Amino acid sequence: MSVEEGGAAGALVRRVRLPNDRRTPAAARALVRSVLEETGLDSLVNEALLLTTELSTNAVVHAGTELDIEVAADPSGLTVTVTDFAPGPVEELAVGPRNDKSDIGEVAERGRGLLLVDHFASRWGTVHEGTGKGVWFRLETRATPATALPVTEGDAAPSVGELTTLLQTDPERPTEEALAEFATDLLARLARLTGATGGVLRLDRGDGTGRQVLARHGRTPRTDAATIRVPLAVQRPYVGELELDSSPDGYAMPLAAIVAERLSLHLENDRLRRTDLRRQTWLTFLAEASELLAQSLDVNLTMALIPQLVVPRLGQWCAVHTTDTWGRLQLAAATHAEESAVSHLYGFLSETGPDSILARLEEASRLGQQVMFGNPSEGFAVPLVARGQRLGTLAVGRHLRHRHDVDEVAVLEDVARRAALAIDNARIHDERRRVARTLQASLLPPALPHVPGVGFAAEYVPTGSEVGGDFYDVVPTDGGWIVVVGDVSGKGVQAATVTGLVRDVIRILVDDGKPMKEVLHRVNRTLVQRGGGRYCTLAMASVTRNDAELDVCLHLAGHDRAVLVRADGKTSFVGEGGTALGLLESITSPDAAVRLHAGDSLIFYTDGVTERRRGRELFGTARLRDAAAPLAGYPADVMAARLRSTTINFSVEEPRDDIAILVLRNDA
Repeated sequence: MSVEEGGAAGALVRRVRLPNDRRTPAAARALVRSVLEETGLDSLVNEALLLTTELSTNAVVHAGTELDIEVAADPSGLTVTVTDFAPGPVEELAVGPRNDKSDIGEVAERGRGLLLVDHFASRWGTVHEGTGKGVWFRLETRATPATALPVTEGDAAPSVGELTTLLQTDPERPTEEALAEFATDLLARLARLTGATGGVLRLDRGDGTGRQVLARHGRTPRTDAATIRVPLAVQRPYVGELELDSSPDGYAMPLAAIVAERLSLHLENDRLRRTDLRRQTWLTFLAEASELLAQSLDVNLTMALIPQLVVPRLGQWCAVHTTDTWGRLQLAAATHAEESAVSHLYGFLSETGPDSILARLEEASRLGQQVMFGNPSEGFAVPLVARGQRLGTLAVGRHLRHRHDVDEVAVLEDVARRAALAIDNARIHDERRRVARTLQASLLPPALPHVPGVGFAAEYVPTGSEVGGDFYDVVPTDGGWIVVVGDVSGKGVQAATVTGLVRDVIRILVDDGKPMKEVLHRVNRTLVQRGGGRYCTLAMASVTRNDAELDVCLHLAGHDRAVLVRADGKTSFVGEGGTALGLLESITSPDAAVRLHAGDSLIFYTDGVTERRRGRELFGTARLRDAAAPLAGYPADVMAARLRSTTINFSVEEPRDDIAILVLRNDA
């Protein structure tokens, strides 16, 4: 709001630009009052405030633009000009068409404001300046205004003070309670001025509750009696009416129309306020829905979540259908606001035929656009489209008490877009996970050897949708077996390629009868030349049978030491650290000899076990050793499964690295 002052000596001129809202008439009155007080024209205050309120309110209701208010005062009187910037004739937007009637009861509704101006002002007129146009009036201190408006004989005219009090009434706060109190007070004032026995204000906000009584005063008007009914000038979905238990003669009808206009102004602001709050609520809902959908990377969980988001906020029921490879729709998830109606809904959605909902859903999926469907369950279907691919449909049934409005339809379309993207993301993630599992399985042996007197068991826990670098293998030899547990740095396809390379090179060299040290050196040379900068830690052990005992020769190439579990429960770490493979041209690979007596076990593992994290705490080698001690005497598969369970249960978080455990046990 900007204010300008000016004027010649002895005169005061103030100009202000006001926004188009319900507070504008009050601001205009405050400006006029301040000018009157400064110039000593207090005798004009009632007429000036009444006419200023009428012109500014009419401009707010009919123009829809900002307003310029100019107040000019001099010793002889006051001039007020109200200008708007809407197109069209000033008579239509500011004060209504000019009236030639002398009886106020016969004056056109939008001309009653002009009649007030014509009656109380010394003179008045219209202005057209550039893009602005408006109405001005002049009040002279020496002029003696008429004491009454022209009216039919026998009616008492309301005074200027009563009209000013009526038109200056405003709600204290923009809340529903304050608006109801304001409307009730305005009805009471109107009833006193017109002699009516009562009145009622009914309003339908379009929220499904129907037409409700917003305010009531005195006796409710009866349909069989003389009643004044004035519709409220509000935009949809608001629809309302003012009823007054009075004969539409004299001043009752025009005063009721003026009051209805004032109420319409504040109800329109209430509608805008509610619309803004509702849109903010929808934005919050969409943000929460996006967050929930983004957190789910499981296809079935995502599709089950979508109807739960929609019902009951946006519909009575909701169903998600997806397309199969042949383009046919299949019901994926559905829910109803009433739990008892869910089974009926599933049966209703499964019906076939040209007039069934399924046929309408297929039409929506085929055309890729919104489709309405009618009885017995009204609603509409929105296609689920993500990245140009049609995934299915989202069907929503309307609420029992009202149809979907424009905002709800727009929100549902937005939900459908986000849901389709979430389903597609979940499918992509599921496909990546399936590919990773398949590729990971190809890097592991399909089964471990079954040897009487020797137990082999392994557990593997992959993470995420990427292939890890952890692997294990047991390769038979002429005199026994070679046990291998390794970990290639990094994740993904490149790590899987290097893992497969290491595993295949080891198998080929072992089949050729190469000693373990030569195997390690050749694997190291291969990684240096073809590993792409990746390295590998390796625990490799040759196992030979010696009567009832097993002789183990262990080599560690940068890998964690193995855990030796004796039959009596005593545990220790075995092995000497060597150089990881793929980092240097030459490596060191010290060996360690271990003899496993009957009931003894040797546990190999990757760093996914020891680096399992709970906050800042790691599972660690010491905790692994303590967890292995009570497992002495159990078969190898039980030991591996228990260690896997202990490692996983250490933290509620998802594992950050693959977990591989291999147990060798002397079962003699």
